[in-house]
Amino acid sequence: MSPNVGGMETPPSSPSPARETRSTLTRTLALIGFGVFATFWIWALFFASKEGVNRIEDRAWVESAQSICETAADERTALANYTRLDEGGVELIRRRADIVDEATDTLERMLNSLEALPLAGEKGQAIIPLWIEEYRTYLGDRRNYTAQLRESGENLPFYETANQIPISERLATFAADNEMPACKPPLDLDI
Repeated sequence: MSPNVGGMETPPSSPSPARETRSTLTRTLALIGFGVFATFWIWALFFASKEGVNRIEDRAWVESAQSICETAADERTALANYTRLDEGGVELIRRRADIVDEATDTLERMLNSLEALPLAGEKGQAIIPLWIEEYRTYLGDRRNYTAQLRESGENLPFYETANQIPISERLATFAADNEMPACKPPLDLDI
């Protein structure tokens, strides 16, 4: 019993019906949220496809592409010039532009060879041409860069096309998803 106030006993306080409803609703929503969260992670970890969205089914094409890209990478390695750019003048910058153009030529030959490879499978036939088209955009960025080097005579930074992320990242992701590491864009201009 509650204390006597003014001769009357007060009834024990009980939670209001509105408070009980809110408490029950809060617990129910928390349990539903936890259930949805747990269901999502169980699905993601055990049932969702683990195959990359860019992965193509034609593994013979991938193996041939990797071989072609390795050859192009070897050609670019042979062009390496480790002269410090701060030790030269305009001529050294122009020489750098020439080397970058020669390296870009190896990439262009690589793309031409990849384009000529026979390709099986609908998915590959749909996305390989898009990847090659983006790669050609990247080559255009490299050509624009060498024109800027020659025009300015200064060692300018390389800027590439971006659509939310740099184009080279999209190209590299595709190459990685298809186990073609040699087909990633070179990092030769990131100085």
